[in-house]
Amino acid sequence: MRKLLIILIIIFIGCNSNRGHVIKLVDEVSRAPVEGAWIHFPGDGTVLRSNISGEFEISSNQESEIEIISKYHKTESFNLRNIIGQTIELAIDSGRINVNEANLIFSEADTLIGSYNELRSNNDLLHYDLDVKVDINNKFIVGKNTIQFKMLEDAQAIQLDLHKNLAIDSIIFRQDKIDYKRLHNSVILDFPQQLTKDKEYSIDFHYSGYPQETGRFGGIVFQEDSLGNPWIFTACQGPGANVWWPNKDQQFDEPDSMLLSVTVPDNLFDVSNGHLIAIEDVDDDWKKYIWKISYPINNYCVALNIGNYVHFSDNYGDFPIDYYVLPYNLEKAKKHFKQVVPMLQCYEKHFGDYPFPKDGFKLIDVPYSGMEHQTAVSYGNGYINGYLGRDWTGVGISPKFDFIIIHESGHEWFGNSITAADDSDAWIHEGWTTYAEAVYVECMWGYQDALKYLNGYKDLMYNREPILGPTSVNHWPNRDMYFKGALFLNALRSIIDDDEKWWSMVYDYSHHFRGKNIYTTDVITYINQYFDKDLTKIFEQYLMFAELPNLQLKYFEDEIQYRWKTKVKDFNMPIKAGLQNNYEFIYPTSVWQSLLIDSNGIDLWQVDTDRFYIDVEIVD
Repeated sequence: MRKLLIILIIIFIGCNSNRGHVIKLVDEVSRAPVEGAWIHFPGDGTVLRSNISGEFEISSNQESEIEIISKYHKTESFNLRNIIGQTIELAIDSGRINVNEANLIFSEADTLIGSYNELRSNNDLLHYDLDVKVDINNKFIVGKNTIQFKMLEDAQAIQLDLHKNLAIDSIIFRQDKIDYKRLHNSVILDFPQQLTKDKEYSIDFHYSGYPQETGRFGGIVFQEDSLGNPWIFTACQGPGANVWWPNKDQQFDEPDSMLLSVTVPDNLFDVSNGHLIAIEDVDDDWKKYIWKISYPINNYCVALNIGNYVHFSDNYGDFPIDYYVLPYNLEKAKKHFKQVVPMLQCYEKHFGDYPFPKDGFKLIDVPYSGMEHQTAVSYGNGYINGYLGRDWTGVGISPKFDFIIIHESGHEWFGNSITAADDSDAWIHEGWTTYAEAVYVECMWGYQDALKYLNGYKDLMYNREPILGPTSVNHWPNRDMYFKGALFLNALRSIIDDDEKWWSMVYDYSHHFRGKNIYTTDVITYINQYFDKDLTKIFEQYLMFAELPNLQLKYFEDEIQYRWKTKVKDFNMPIKAGLQNNYEFIYPTSVWQSLLIDSNGIDLWQVDTDRFYIDVEIVD
């Protein structure tokens, strides 16, 4: 990779400005902004993040030592007081570059969909009113999305997204058609006059076409059940919701609420997100199902499930639990779905009240494994425990429960309520939800089984690329964000070594960020300040690098020496070691330290790798 330099430009806006100090990072060669760098304040554990413009802000009275941590560049320390107005160059650190990630190639289309650019950031979504008719025989859809938004800047254009194979019939603004330009799967709307900051606007986006199947689960799929009845579903994580409806297809901004109306043949039923407020007859042989979504929602979570469904329900707390299954699965479902209530009880105990009580909780029969669609969780695990019949972690715990029910429902808290603002931070969805599986196991069968279950995930790990992926592109990070993310959280719990404080933090975390779109830096700052510990370097090693922390050991007759060998400078994670069932903390650094051991017990001394996910290397 060519040598890069980062220029750090500090701009003092003025004593009377509310913006304080604006710091901007740009590539010296290309002059492109550097997004996703961490600005670390060791004094209080705060970590900020540079945005798509390479900027971040600090208040004018916030003067202290800082570190600039970039994924590929040498970490540098500065005193803010001394660098106002100066240009600081950060040189690339070849040791921080991941070869596999460096070979990734992204297209213009990937950037358009993945970035929160100026044509997206200039407006704030307020409401979607999506009305779609599904012609099953012809595999054709026609619809209208009324999009309400508020301008955050004066501008004449905004970006929306719709897959290029779907036709735009018209875009109506104030009763007139407006011009637009299509770029790949994005649509640039050109308004006839400048839209004004702080004012609210609305457009009607009319579209139609034959949506194409794409992505892992197909995006939108026209299928039949085993009796030959139509069975249609959407599952758009990855390819994006734009494969079947027009929207602002990113994760940073969500509508505050949504209305979803789905017209289908009258012998079928549509199950979607939110709560059903009406079923209307439409012409001959058609019915419209109208669903009200009372909370912000990810685009990829908006779902159609059209089939020959039957319904039953359960009682739990103050919100409804509804199940929609095919008739021949009804009796199996009534027995198998008894796992839901104990799961919700466990999750509410540790993560707080269910995030979407007005819309309830639904589990819906689908012909693929499953997806976390908000309040309309898709289920396709065959009414058997494990994952598609497999002992998922290979240690005998998975067959005790249905992986899809437990995992996908956990996303109601992590992913649907708390949402990663950029795809690169998707571990906020998947790492936390995989950890939630272990929380459920601990609720049901105890801590030792939970620990055993988590450690079973080690065999599914690659450790080839960092958990944090490239920013502002349409790229879902590798699967280590699930398993390594969960084991990392387990290691954090072990570092804290106080379960009362740990579970209090997890509960508060869920409420603190409820309904918000956040970055990894928000997570780091919150946890640092909650525990009054600066854990930033630990986050950096686990999230920015593929390699695990490497604990090197040297054995002597009555002495053990140890040190960390890591990518992160001054890595300082405490771990436990000693005789089994008698572990105590040791505090390795990058410098060799010694520990005297009774020679009779030195062969029994070991590191607690069940609670601390690290590599251990014995060196001469």
